[in-house]
Amino acid sequence: MERGFRLFLILGALSALGPASMDIYLPGLPTLTREFGTTESTAQLTVSLYLVGLGVGQLIAGPMSDVRGRRSPLMAALAVYLVATVLCAVAPGIEVLVVSRLLQGATAAAGVVIGRAMVRDLFAGKAAARYLSRLVLIYGLAPMLAPLVGSQILRFTSWQGVFVVLGAAGGALLLVTAFALPETLPPERRQPASVRRTVTSLGDLLGHRRFLGYALALGFGTAGVAAYVSGSPFVVQDHFGKSPQVFGLLFALNATAMVVGSQLNAQLLGRYEPRRLLAGALAVMIAAAFALTLAAVKDLGLLPYAGSLVLFMATWGFVPANAIALASADHPDVAGSASALLGLAQYGIAAVAAPVVGVGGSSPTPMALVILVLAMLCTVSALAIARPARRPPISVLR
Repeated sequence: MERGFRLFLILGALSALGPASMDIYLPGLPTLTREFGTTESTAQLTVSLYLVGLGVGQLIAGPMSDVRGRRSPLMAALAVYLVATVLCAVAPGIEVLVVSRLLQGATAAAGVVIGRAMVRDLFAGKAAARYLSRLVLIYGLAPMLAPLVGSQILRFTSWQGVFVVLGAAGGALLLVTAFALPETLPPERRQPASVRRTVTSLGDLLGHRRFLGYALALGFGTAGVAAYVSGSPFVVQDHFGKSPQVFGLLFALNATAMVVGSQLNAQLLGRYEPRRLLAGALAVMIAAAFALTLAAVKDLGLLPYAGSLVLFMATWGFVPANAIALASADHPDVAGSASALLGLAQYGIAAVAAPVVGVGGSSPTPMALVILVLAMLCTVSALAIARPARRPPISVLR
């Protein structure tokens, strides 16, 4: 029991490193923009390139973990993460920071992709979806607490100090992984070290309709969240004139809504199938995105804007666990590669959303419209592309 709980905590912390590294410095993004004398859209490249790194890094770490096991690739990535984080802290200009963030995202990706693969090593179907939902109790705290922590750090130091904190967290995780994380993929279940075989496995996954549909749904949905994450610091602080601390509190409220949604999903999985819960959540998500767009276009103020986002994030809490479990259900032998492609779709598509939102400056309207379009694409992917195949008609011989 104690060992299982310890594994749960470690997997949650590893999964949390990626979103924490993205979100903790968001309250300092407007200050960083002014300090480097750059534009909002350019500054948001530190978000979008980080997301690119998260996607590409998973594509490397996932298949590698199928070949070499889960622990050794994870420890190597965490070591490089420390180097990348130091480079972020000492970056003399926006160009160096952008490149360092790309490397930071690529190495933080290992925690996300290998953590999911380890869950698939141990669980399947409803059990996997329920375990992933429970993990949100830990890694869901990352986006909830990170902006709050970041805003408080900014009261005593600069945005560079935020990366010092991230470096300390990465070092601690490296030690925990080295001394306390068990291997979940025994040698007899590992894939041969063949680039051709890896490429073939990735191609087979992309050719699987259900996998592709749920992967796209995960990607478009995450892109909607990324649009909110990258645009909201400017909307809250510049458009609505609120402080970094107020932004941190609003961000924490939305993250709390996501955690509540994910835990409700875990409870409901005892009674309903993952696909049914996913469909219901997506319907409410589109309604929330419409409400957000109306509040932005009509400029109804901060309260309707914030309320719509809370509803959006609560329904988003249902999506990742169900989409990942449904996509991975048919592919236990290549869990690392499947997790990698899911991560690539998730963060690769999301990387496009951040700079698009930045083109509109601090206005809430572009962000709301992008979120609405992405919510609709997410729904189409999950309910149309990934729909179950129709059963052939039963012929009756007379």
